[in-house]
Amino acid sequence: MIELRSLVLDDAPAVQRIYSGASLAFTRANPMTAHEAAEYVEKAITEASTTPRERWCFAIVFSGDVVGLVKLRERGRRHATLSYILRDDTWGNGYATEAVKCAVAFAFAHTEITRLSAKHHPDNPASGSVLIKAAFVRTGTMPTGSALGRTGVNFPVYEIRRPHDPHTPE
Repeated sequence: MIELRSLVLDDAPAVQRIYSGASLAFTRANPMTAHEAAEYVEKAITEASTTPRERWCFAIVFSGDVVGLVKLRERGRRHATLSYILRDDTWGNGYATEAVKCAVAFAFAHTEITRLSAKHHPDNPASGSVLIKAAFVRTGTMPTGSALGRTGVNFPVYEIRRPHDPHTPE
């Protein structure tokens, strides 16, 4: 069982480890340095105290070990994007699916967000499986200008909407 929690300064080495190795295959080109990881964590902590809040970054923790991150980014009009990354030695254990489900539940219970969208690199179908298992529905593709040095890559796009609550105005 995983838990989601806010990042703390001591998480910088774990964040650096997450942004290294095979985990980078479909994200950034270079491993994160210790300095970059410290800045990343500091920025997440700062963003957690802003009002109105536009970004949430949670550590994915399994047995006291930070194994990944799940993030929400407000995009306006009650819409946010969701992204996640796991340390490569933890893949295949269901942590991403569980973390995404927890992040969706958090977003719909504790924010005004009514729609979440996510995308993944087309060469990473496992990420699409995570989204499907978390009840996202594929809605199409989004061309991305330059993805990892490639032009014209079409990323599959997924969406989930807050279940309608008759007491919540649209």
